[in-house]
Amino acid sequence: MTPDLELALALADAADELTLRHFRSPSLAVRTKADQTPVSEVDEAVERLLRSRLPAGDAVIGEELGSEEPSPPGRGEGGPEGGVRGARKWIIDPIDATRNYIRGIPVFATLIALAVDDALQVGVVSAPALARRWFAVRGQGAFCNGARLRVSSVKTLAEAQLAYDGIADFDKAGLADRFLALARACGRTRGFGDFWAHMLVAEGAMDVAVEPEVAPWDVAAVQLIVEEAGGRFTDLGGNARYDGRSAVSTNGALHEAALNALR
Repeated sequence: MTPDLELALALADAADELTLRHFRSPSLAVRTKADQTPVSEVDEAVERLLRSRLPAGDAVIGEELGSEEPSPPGRGEGGPEGGVRGARKWIIDPIDATRNYIRGIPVFATLIALAVDDALQVGVVSAPALARRWFAVRGQGAFCNGARLRVSSVKTLAEAQLAYDGIADFDKAGLADRFLALARACGRTRGFGDFWAHMLVAEGAMDVAVEPEVAPWDVAAVQLIVEEAGGRFTDLGGNARYDGRSAVSTNGALHEAALNALR
């Protein structure tokens, strides 16, 4: 286990304790952000806690508290989302699936990723109410609760299981008809959504997961875990990047077919 993975897992432990302590609390405070999405007091508390435990000088991008990107001597600019090239950057989503969290649905997780020289190196997705934690280190495979992950060997869309978030997002992106065509081509569809859709691809339980609109913190950890499980992760344009604003995870064999259906 690398020191960076140890740190990421310790951060996940701290986040899990906090999210579970307030999960289903009748006094949970929730407000609406400028983008009309909800945020709870726990989202913000988790992100503050994780930031306070990161090494000084490391850059941070988080959903709730924005970017904190120091430029030490010898480091230049130019990474994803205005990041620091050559720097260590943590990408944090304190609670992915906040709407689930505030409604008492146990499908939520803290997502933690580390990029070095703009390349993802560590990813952790921790879903305490599901008692599941997925993690990966570049070149060392992906794991969940101690078991190594491997994507499925399904070869055709007709046999595939497709996971997605919500139809409204595809409508907003002008992709509703193409998404429905992909769904009809697949053997089975389920609206698991958020991090869980992609983790099910990494586990081999699902074969394709699609989200038409995401932010870097939604998918940085996800990308590395899917790739280390033997799968493929890109945006809708086929670019293997976590800042591409869309997400397609597959077992690899189905990736081009899924992308073609959505183009």
